[in-house]
Amino acid sequence: MKPLIQRLPLEQQQSFVARTYHTPNFEVGWHQHIEYELILFTKGSGMSFIGNHVGEFETGDIYFLGSNLPHTFQKSGEQIASAVVIQFKEDFWGSAFVEIPESKKIKKLFETSQQGLKIKGKSRERLEPLVKELEIANGFKRLLLLCECLEIIAEKKEYSKVSTQELKTLNTKDRECIDRIFQFTIDSFKDPISLSQVAAIACMSIPAFCTYFKRRTQKTYIDFLNEVRVGYACNQLLETNMSVIDICYHSGYNTMAHFHRQFLKLKGLTPLQYRKTFALRASLV
Repeated sequence: MKPLIQRLPLEQQQSFVARTYHTPNFEVGWHQHIEYELILFTKGSGMSFIGNHVGEFETGDIYFLGSNLPHTFQKSGEQIASAVVIQFKEDFWGSAFVEIPESKKIKKLFETSQQGLKIKGKSRERLEPLVKELEIANGFKRLLLLCECLEIIAEKKEYSKVSTQELKTLNTKDRECIDRIFQFTIDSFKDPISLSQVAAIACMSIPAFCTYFKRRTQKTYIDFLNEVRVGYACNQLLETNMSVIDICYHSGYNTMAHFHRQFLKLKGLTPLQYRKTFALRASLV
């Protein structure tokens, strides 16, 4: 299954998208679009899938995603989620804009954003009100606000690169194959998954598939599957009162020992320590 190629409707007299998406319009599957995307989560939490990255998002997080970088954000449980989404094409302000000397750092930012950027620190704090204002701004003020947002990200470089997958190294056939595997995993990680099952989706033998997936994503399929399952478990630990053993089984694991081992490997804490640590931090905010 290919990722959904999203077509973005523009309002009259606007050259780029700036609007809030609420549940159920928040929920979009594995997809990509030519537009760059700056997204601020204003409500809810859940899992983030960006390129070959698996992580968690929460209210207040901001990401900047490059053109055609496949991604999806899956909210946790039945909660309501919303985000302010800014989407624009690289040439919407003219094909020569990013080539002028003053745009050198913006051009470099666009290249870096192909790995997906999670904004941190003071930059995140400065960007939040600007992104919210962008949604209601009119006229030339919209362009100025967008430029200010990009300038903050490009100048301060307070971000982490979340995906290690080089999009340019994947041809169309490779990307379609990886996309099928990613979508299947996102949809099915709570169920038992075997390498033979996933290799069949890729139309390969198990050894060929394991080599293929590692070469294309810089991680093994089992590592990727564990990242998805542990990421889901993290959300359940913080957003529900379910017991650790119930979360273990709901996350796709069939033994507590395996669940604890993988959770500790990825998070450096046991599930119970993770719940207590982050619940305490939330109570202090």
